[in-house]
Amino acid sequence: MAFMTCHIFSHVLSSNITFNISLPTPTSGDRVNYETLAHDFGYDQGLPVVYLLHGMFGDADSWVRFSNVDRYAQDRHLCAVMCSAGNNFYQNMADGPAMETFFTKELPAYICSLFPVSQKREDTFIAGFSMGGYGALHLALKAPERYSKAASMSGALDLPELVRESRQETRPSPFHWNAIFGNKENLEGSGSDLFAQMALCQEKGCIPDLFITCGREDFLYDMNLKARDRMISMGLNPVFTEGPGGHDWTYWDTHIQEVMDWLLQDRIRKQSAVIMG
Repeated sequence: MAFMTCHIFSHVLSSNITFNISLPTPTSGDRVNYETLAHDFGYDQGLPVVYLLHGMFGDADSWVRFSNVDRYAQDRHLCAVMCSAGNNFYQNMADGPAMETFFTKELPAYICSLFPVSQKREDTFIAGFSMGGYGALHLALKAPERYSKAASMSGALDLPELVRESRQETRPSPFHWNAIFGNKENLEGSGSDLFAQMALCQEKGCIPDLFITCGREDFLYDMNLKARDRMISMGLNPVFTEGPGGHDWTYWDTHIQEVMDWLLQDRIRKQSAVIMG
């Protein structure tokens, strides 16, 4: 596995930003033929790539500090990109940086130009936990022509409800809602409402495959169940899994493996069909 921490200047954000990238490479157990290395590891064809989003108070290091995501990606010959974002729900902020544009346009363009990753939609994925779970679906629905699959783990999937409840609370919020959304009190039907985004993608006839997982002891479990049911009522067919666990890395480290297997199942199926002739 090759692991790199990169610092780049973002023209969209007008600032420097940090991301980590994990690239599968031969291990001690692999037979290496240097004449066919690029082909055997998929460098020639382009590696499948997943953009992994962090949650509240997280950064580019969250995934590698608290999970074994590097090893899981290596085992599956999958490239993983992890980038700092801040506490902004991956939005183009009313008074702040355009994080949505950065993640859907600038960052993928940069990754594709410098690293041996596939530029095909069928090989490009996005996933995240908590705030990043919402972010993964939000960004995929904003750019369905880029992402073929999106996965949320313990995601805050009903952002209008979350913002409404948070604005009514008297205790300080970790999210600066006015900076993110301006003075909007109701986000339902807006470009930040996942269900409005899904309806728009349905109208256009292009929508990513969606995966949702959440622990039964998670404080967002009921929100995830309601989101699943609402998607089904819209005629969508999200994959939904659950299990024992709360809003923590014990659950996410286990289920990111399930997510990765789901992301790659179509690619594996096609490769098997080619081998079988």
